[in-house]
Amino acid sequence: MKNRPKVVVIQAASADGRLTLSPDTLLLFGDERWNAVAGEGSELWSRLKAQLQPGAILEGSGSLVLDGTTPDPLPPVTEDTAGLWEDFLPDEIVNRPGHRGWFTVVDSRGRVRWLYKEFPGEEWAGWYLMVLVARQTPAEYLAYLRREKIPYLVAGDARVDLRAALGKLADRLGITCVLSEAGGRLNGALLRAGLIDEVNLDIFPALIGGTATPSLFDSPELLPGELPTRLSLISAEARDDGHVWLRYAVAAGDPSHD
Repeated sequence: MKNRPKVVVIQAASADGRLTLSPDTLLLFGDERWNAVAGEGSELWSRLKAQLQPGAILEGSGSLVLDGTTPDPLPPVTEDTAGLWEDFLPDEIVNRPGHRGWFTVVDSRGRVRWLYKEFPGEEWAGWYLMVLVARQTPAEYLAYLRREKIPYLVAGDARVDLRAALGKLADRLGITCVLSEAGGRLNGALLRAGLIDEVNLDIFPALIGGTATPSLFDSPELLPGELPTRLSLISAEARDDGHVWLRYAVAAGDPSHD
């Protein structure tokens, strides 16, 4: 039995598989042109959330901060740094009353400066921020997370080891299901690591194009002899507005899957 949660990818994408309008448009914020053709996209998310009861939502830092953006500087760490690269799971947060889940962000480079630890709106009541970092994440960023009482898990060296991080989410926090709303690069990393169990796509009727515009799975090319990840259709639902909800499981016995 694999020692990790079930990983379910959920994304809205154009008919040509694009996740944003251009490389310089943030996934989580988009613009009015995206909403005009894609809609708000909350129905599919709400249905899956109710059905699967995920313990964590997974995002990459690239959904929140554009490449090339210089984050605000953090003060240097003057105290002993030895304990900073240990998991930070304050008991008063992990075991707080009313906990429902973790909004979990991969940020090994320490790029994001957080406005929220808990999120506004009834839909997000009981959810709390969690950051996944690596052993080469800057000490200043880890100290900042501790000052702000933002829990984090350390997995991997130069970058976050996704398999190890998922294992910690299961072992240390009891999480059995993760919904990945991440961009193409993080989903591509999950794909190549064989960590995806299910894919849910809300395909809307528009074409975006572009050679660098983020797509569903921006991953390294298949190596010679590697096969595509095979999928098995769970359901397909076409709506009057032209949207199609495709739900796939990774095919049983697929060699690329753990």
